[in-house]
Amino acid sequence: MEKIWVALEEGAPFSFINIGILAFVVAIIIERFVFILTKYRVNAHEFIGQLRKLIQAGNIDRAIKLCEAAALPLLQVCRAGLTQVNRGEDAVIAGMEEKMGEIVPKLETRTPWLWSLANIATLIGLLGTISGLIKAFGAVAFAAPAERSTLLSKGISEAMWNTALGLGIAVTCMIFHLILHTMSKGVKHDLEHATMKLENLITLRQKGN
Repeated sequence: MEKIWVALEEGAPFSFINIGILAFVVAIIIERFVFILTKYRVNAHEFIGQLRKLIQAGNIDRAIKLCEAAALPLLQVCRAGLTQVNRGEDAVIAGMEEKMGEIVPKLETRTPWLWSLANIATLIGLLGTISGLIKAFGAVAFAAPAERSTLLSKGISEAMWNTALGLGIAVTCMIFHLILHTMSKGVKHDLEHATMKLENLITLRQKGN
C-alpha cells in the first residue's frame, strides 16, 4: 500500500483524478453485475414449460398469477401478453413488445458509460504524462546541476505512472464493457426467445378453440 501511495503522489494531481474515475467505474461494474444477475436470473425454459401446461389447460388466470409471483422482467413481459389474450393475437404481441420496450433500456443502461470512461481515463493519463515530461525537460533546461537528476527522474516517474494508470483503467473498462454487453445481449435474446414461444402457445390455443 505504501508503494501504491508513493506512486499516486508521484503522479499527482492527474493520478488522483483517475483514481476517482476508477472508483466510479468499479461502482458501475458492481451495480450492473448485481442488477443483471438478480433481476434477470430466471430459468426461462422451466418457466415457459409451466406456462405451457397452464395455457394448454386453458387456465390463463393461473398463468397470470404465476407471472405475478416475482417482479422479474421475463415474468412481467409474459404477464403483459397474457392479460391481453381475450383481445386477440395482435393485442398480445403489442402488449409484450411494449413491456420489452420498457425493460430492455434498463438492461443496457450505464454499460455504454464504460467505453466513454475508458477514453476519459486515457486522456487524463495522457495529460499527466505531458505534465511529467514538461517537468522533466524543465529540469534539464533550468534546474541547478545538483537538482537536475532528481527533478528529471521525478518528472519521468510522474509521466510513466500517469500513463500506466490511465491505460490500466481504460483496459479494465473495455474488458468489463465487453462482458456486460455480452451478458445483456444474452439476456435480451432469452427474453425475445421466451416471448416468441409464448406468442406461439397463445396462437395455437386460440386456433384450437
